[in-house]
Amino acid sequence: MDTRPQATPTKRRRVPLWDNARWIAITLVVIGHGILPLIGESNSAYSVYLFIYSFHVAVFVTVSGYFAKSGPPNSRALRQILTDIVFPYFIFETIWSVIRWLLGGELALDFTTASWTLWFLIALAVWRIVLPYLVLLRYPLLISIAISIGAGYAETIDSTLALSRTLGMLPFFVFGWKLRQWQLTGRWLELGRAVAWRWRAGAILLFGTTLAVMPAAIETWRDLKLRRFMLYDESYEGIGYDEPWSGAIRLGLLLFAMLLTVAFLVLMPRSAQWFTPFGTATLYIYLLHTFVLFPFRETGVLAGQQPFWVLPAMIVFCVAISIVLSLKPVRRVFRPLVEPRARWLFRPEPSTATGTIVLPPEGERR
Repeated sequence: MDTRPQATPTKRRRVPLWDNARWIAITLVVIGHGILPLIGESNSAYSVYLFIYSFHVAVFVTVSGYFAKSGPPNSRALRQILTDIVFPYFIFETIWSVIRWLLGGELALDFTTASWTLWFLIALAVWRIVLPYLVLLRYPLLISIAISIGAGYAETIDSTLALSRTLGMLPFFVFGWKLRQWQLTGRWLELGRAVAWRWRAGAILLFGTTLAVMPAAIETWRDLKLRRFMLYDESYEGIGYDEPWSGAIRLGLLLFAMLLTVAFLVLMPRSAQWFTPFGTATLYIYLLHTFVLFPFRETGVLAGQQPFWVLPAMIVFCVAISIVLSLKPVRRVFRPLVEPRARWLFRPEPSTATGTIVLPPEGERR
């Protein structure tokens, strides 16, 4: 009998800075989706849309990479990929297939083509699996940038299993991992208030300049098809660029988005705020907000020229959506869909019949 004292697991302390960044980033995702029907007829809406898309997905992916583990995957990590990513993907893809069928379409369960925002789950699973192998190489960030740029030249890389976005946005995930390796968070949190505000002044100037440039050259951005480049979902030739230098556009967008991501994190409050607890509910917001916005996307209620107040009203509405979906009662109701445990799917035995060891979850080890 083992009489050694058992170690009491300690709860990891959450850093408010990252929860603040998570919630604000996911709220920007909701706003971007909410104002999408307006951008065709409104230069103001298109300017706000381009401003948000210049960094918000990069922030979301970077934060995911920051907390990703790059060591050899253990049983707990592999199980989390299934319960946190793979199972929710199949659940919500099935739900969207049923919705399309109820609206008069065919009932086709095609799990190779992600519905609307579900591409992120496929990409996140791939990024987590690939990261331990990628960081074995000497320059993982440079290699990921080369992969992203190279993928844009291949017309065969498309949205099947979200491969185009998975490869295109891989640098942001690796960039997040690198930020953690550089151990910048601790140093940033220890900086004095005056020094921190010098950095924040620079970040505000950068964002202010970006926001000012968007409407000033809005017709240029439309002609350049900048929005399609920002989605990382098409090859350069598919967008309309077959020149050899087309990859330079993606490189510029990648580097600029990384710069804006750092500026975004610099602007985040370092202490707990009223919205800090909402940072633990980002997956709920991400998966559920599309059902609220779906009628606006499909009914055409926002199509055509709209009064000036519709844009700010939609922004406020989207912020409200993000807040409501962060509340505990909502999370309690939808937890079986968003966070399915599915314990009945996992084998209880520690090994297979041939002797292959299958370790149980770490929390069950003694």
